Amino acid sequence: MSVASTPPSAGAVARTLGDVYARLTDLCDVLSVRVAEPGTAGARGGVSAAELVKDEAVLDAFVAAETARIHDRYGSVPRRHVAASRALHDYAWSVSLLMSGAWYLERRVPRIRPEDLRLDLDSAEFTLTPGSDLACLADDQAATLPGVLTAPHEEALRVELRAAVADHMGPLLDAIGPVARRGSRALWGMVADDLVSGIWYLGRTLGREDEAVAAATRLLPTAVTPYPGGADFRHLTTDDGRRHPTRTRTGCCMYYTIRPDEACATCPRTCDAERLRRLQG
Repeated sequence: MSVASTPPSAGAVARTLGDVYARLTDLCDVLSVRVAEPGTAGARGGVSAAELVKDEAVLDAFVAAETARIHDRYGSVPRRHVAASRALHDYAWSVSLLMSGAWYLERRVPRIRPEDLRLDLDSAEFTLTPGSDLACLADDQAATLPGVLTAPHEEALRVELRAAVADHMGPLLDAIGPVARRGSRALWGMVADDLVSGIWYLGRTLGREDEAVAAATRLLPTAVTPYPGGADFRHLTTDDGRRHPTRTRTGCCMYYTIRPDEACATCPRTCDAERLRRLQG
């Protein structure tokens, strides 16, 4: 990869990223993210992603807020490690989709700095101030912007996306691991799952599920450090002859501990017979 020699100009890149983030939030109803105006101090209030990994009190508040949400929504109080895993799952899914969504829609990979992302603990809404770190293919118009990293081919851009997500998530996994009572493999398995499932979700939203499944498979064809497993999609066929993609999560979001009868369709505890029943039901 090569970096343009012109001194960085944050404004043009931030505006480019702001546009794609706004497009993502419009497309994905479940992506609770407010995009701040580039170049402003729009991300105020809440806690920053940087504070989550540096301040134990902030991390405790992050987990406590998820505990309260689970209680309000389901009427039960989860154990602390379950709340920590659920909070981490929501965080990883959202942050991964912001980066992978830009890659999937426009073949552009942003790097989200922890200081550019803030989380309102009460509402679980993120506020993202677009930064200036962007990678794209050499023939992309954005490659002419100062400071943009250019990738020579698609696989190099996928490498950049895997690294961008890993670099953002690594410090948080180190901080929350003892609270979630989970080891490195389980934590990175969750991140791998959320990276894959975000692309899959976006593809379904756009009516391009098969394309998204193929893209996610190219991104994680197998275990790639630090991700312990690949996308590993397979297909189930219902009685009407329709084929549906599915996969089994490498990690676990712990939802089954809250609603045992409503485990995710991709849960490691859900067999293919149950997945078929849900597809047909």
